[in-house]
Amino acid sequence: MATNRSSTPLYRRLARQLQERIDAGTYPAGSRLPSEPELSAEFAVNRLTVRQAVAELERAAAVEIRRGVGTFVRPPAVRVSITVDPRSQRFDLGSVHSALPAGRGGATGASVAEDSGHRDGEFVVAAPPVAGSAEDEEAARQLGRTPGELSRVDTVIRLGGRPRAACSYWVPFGPLPAELVRPGRAGNLVVDLGRAAGTELEYDWRAFGAIGADLADAELLGVPAGTPLLVREGVSCTPDGAPALYVRRRIDGSSARFVLHFREPSSGR
Repeated sequence: MATNRSSTPLYRRLARQLQERIDAGTYPAGSRLPSEPELSAEFAVNRLTVRQAVAELERAAAVEIRRGVGTFVRPPAVRVSITVDPRSQRFDLGSVHSALPAGRGGATGASVAEDSGHRDGEFVVAAPPVAGSAEDEEAARQLGRTPGELSRVDTVIRLGGRPRAACSYWVPFGPLPAELVRPGRAGNLVVDLGRAAGTELEYDWRAFGAIGADLADAELLGVPAGTPLLVREGVSCTPDGAPALYVRRRIDGSSARFVLHFREPSSGR
């Protein structure tokens, strides 16, 4: 059903017109939008309407407002597919394994060399104490332990030159090796934590949800607070079924998707 344009606020109609110009390449990625006075004169609206329209485009991640400089068109979001095959993906290789392009993490998502100059991969942010936060309590419940028995590591996954996911891991052992949790260390924490535990981790369960970015995740991912984040959480276990890791990933919803494969790919693909 067609939208009744007369009932649409003027600033939103202006935002749509500007978005159409962005989509058509009239305002290419990286270019500066005309100033408020220029847009006000061109569209015969007041500057408040222009300001509201631009704010609408900023909320839609179409533009970036740089205070005192201008408003610039954002480049298209990089779409990262994180593949999950429910029939054959038994071993937990971590999201770096499936998200990094071939050759950027090895066949098993192994560590990305820090001196290679390549900054895509997973990087340790901190190893905070497990102090009884809501997330810590949930991890303890899922692993069947008390918070005091757990160790935690927080990381960020960078793809396409920018942070895409904030990750937190809890394991029922410790203390963890100092080198493993050194801030800035590159690696694949699922694989590395499995090695530290002396076992190969297998999937137990995974769940999917969505939240708005809190202040900490917003700062880590470089997005406004409240930005929609995909959440993938779950437990990995030892081969005999003992819970060995709880993970909670918060992923920028504008640049990632999960893909479930239910048929084997044909040999010609």
